[in-house]
Amino acid sequence: MGIIDKLNKDFESRVRLGIMSILMVNEWVDFTEMKTLLNITDGNLASHASALEKSEYIVVKKEFVGKKPKTSYSVTERGRLAFKEHLSYLEKLMKSQ
Repeated sequence: MGIIDKLNKDFESRVRLGIMSILMVNEWVDFTEMKTLLNITDGNLASHASALEKSEYIVVKKEFVGKKPKTSYSVTERGRLAFKEHLSYLEKLMKSQ
């Protein structure tokens, strides 16, 4: 089994890489800010965030601020460890060339 086989398929998408990268350095990021930072559509963000939540890599918090709904994201400990491992394998892959 080569290094490339150890890369986490959950992080293959550039959007998921972006979400995880942003959450690794911010405790909570709301939907609008995340969408702006990644320059993606509502549906695209919702779809990728849902997949990461299903894998238990992020937590999605939905609340009301006044009468407006607010969705925020945070990385879980499981997500933090999985993403660090993924980055570690990427580094090993680059060094092996």
